[in-house]
Amino acid sequence: MYDLLEGLNEEQRAVAAFDGGPLRVLAGAGTGKTTALSSRVARIVADGIPAERVLLLTFTRRAARQMVERSHARLARAGHRSGRVSGGTFHSVAHRTLRQHAARLGLPEGFSVLDPADAADVMDVVRDEVLKDLPNGRRIPRKSTLLDIYSRAVDTGTPVGEVVIAIAPWASDLVEPIGAVCKAYIARKRRLGLLDFDDLLLHWRQALRDDLVGRSLASMYDHVLVDEYQDVNSLQVELLQLLRKHDPRITVVGDDAQAIYSFRASDPRHILEFESDFPDASTLHLTVNYRSTQNILDMANAIADDAPSGFSTRLRAPAVTPATTPQLLRCADEDHQSVAVCEQVLAHREAGVPLQQQAVLVRAAHHSDRLEIELGRRGIPFVKYGGLRYLEAAHVKDLLASFRIADNPRDEVAWFRVLQLLPAVGPAKAKRAIAALGLTADGEDAEVMLRWPLALAELPNVAQEPAEAVARAVGTKQAEALRQAMAPLIRAAYDNPEERLADLDPLVEAAAGVPRLSDVAADHALEPPRSTGDLAGTPAIDEDWLVISTLHSAKGLEWDAVHIIHAADGNIPSDMALTD
Repeated sequence: MYDLLEGLNEEQRAVAAFDGGPLRVLAGAGTGKTTALSSRVARIVADGIPAERVLLLTFTRRAARQMVERSHARLARAGHRSGRVSGGTFHSVAHRTLRQHAARLGLPEGFSVLDPADAADVMDVVRDEVLKDLPNGRRIPRKSTLLDIYSRAVDTGTPVGEVVIAIAPWASDLVEPIGAVCKAYIARKRRLGLLDFDDLLLHWRQALRDDLVGRSLASMYDHVLVDEYQDVNSLQVELLQLLRKHDPRITVVGDDAQAIYSFRASDPRHILEFESDFPDASTLHLTVNYRSTQNILDMANAIADDAPSGFSTRLRAPAVTPATTPQLLRCADEDHQSVAVCEQVLAHREAGVPLQQQAVLVRAAHHSDRLEIELGRRGIPFVKYGGLRYLEAAHVKDLLASFRIADNPRDEVAWFRVLQLLPAVGPAKAKRAIAALGLTADGEDAEVMLRWPLALAELPNVAQEPAEAVARAVGTKQAEALRQAMAPLIRAAYDNPEERLADLDPLVEAAAGVPRLSDVAADHALEPPRSTGDLAGTPAIDEDWLVISTLHSAKGLEWDAVHIIHAADGNIPSDMALTD
């Protein structure tokens, strides 16, 4: 009979077989944490816990899907039949929970989820309204800075004033006005039925604190498992404590040396302080690295030794194998660096390493600009990850905005986007039409569309027919009808319109499997699929190509040969990271 723990090393077996309360697994890079965690899930289910009562929280849906699929594969090989493990990111699980309990939490049934760009636009509107009386020429924080201040205050539980002093000290005399902007931002979202990413977690916390709903939500799960725990923030730790208030069975996996999201308010101290947050916790280690040779691990261990705090986890290779010592190439300038990398890439290819098994890693996307020119000059095909995502393509956001309006007619941000696609309609005319809709007035959502004739009258004649087509499609709440209504606008607004319209097929297909169109928009906002360029740029399937990726996007991936560029003081790590 198949052993559920077959193929695991001793450390991984200990993780999978652990039977007790809170467990912290300190897993170094490349040590098979996915294998260990998915095996633990399989073992828990095989021991009689229904799969749907196991919650797996990750930071990407891809990671959740991979772990769930691996655990089910192990169970199937062992002859176990089971349901499906509940898995997803913190935000996607929060979104599902809020949809189910919207009324209890005082949320509109069709609430919209704002992606960071749309949230920044809302912040921009309230910033202009609240700070309009400041003296001319007075420097005020940009919308992105204000959104960062607000988000950090929420995620860390820190007063806005302290956050301002920490990340925008030049604006310390504006603490009170900035606080007023944040309050206005909250109020505007509430009036319009809008939730940003932070709101999803805040309302999930509200649900877990609720006397009626909270215990029911927490009791849904017998086990909670969390991946990449070094990347959690204070609010997420509080959510986990509420989920495990009456049951100690929680497993977290992480590595403080891999904490790379401090700019999102994550804090590696949470994995260091796990035993304080979850009393009577146990700790296990994964130290055998299957991804790199010992020479590379020796270099990584030496770098980790310089960390000011954290666990001293020494990574080791499973066996001694011939390996090349990592090389440091000193380049005079960027052009020299680009030439050197291209020559190294071609040399590896001649030695039998395909381009697809090579990667160039950069800290910031723009660091590869010169290299891309040199690659193009030499005819070396490449794809780039870490730049534009699918959701960020304008035409995709256009259709998603119409989806949001269908479920939430008060979504001012979505209206503003769609109206400006109409011929001869710019920001000013769009704002007048939105004002006529009375979005911020009290009343039912249906009353918004009853005021549509007033909004239509604010639009120029040339825009009225396509505007009416969109309004009729909104009333149907059908994805295909909305695509057909939006198609003429997209054709007129963008180059390569047919390619862009084809990009909308996945959205229409996704809408067929969900109860609300706003769910499609929310799913793509919470974790958009990756893309290179504007949805077009991946070489033909039968070609070989080099990968260029940011370090963040490369996390968890592996290649046979890796080239890291701009490895100089101030770039890796950045000066900003060293000032915290």
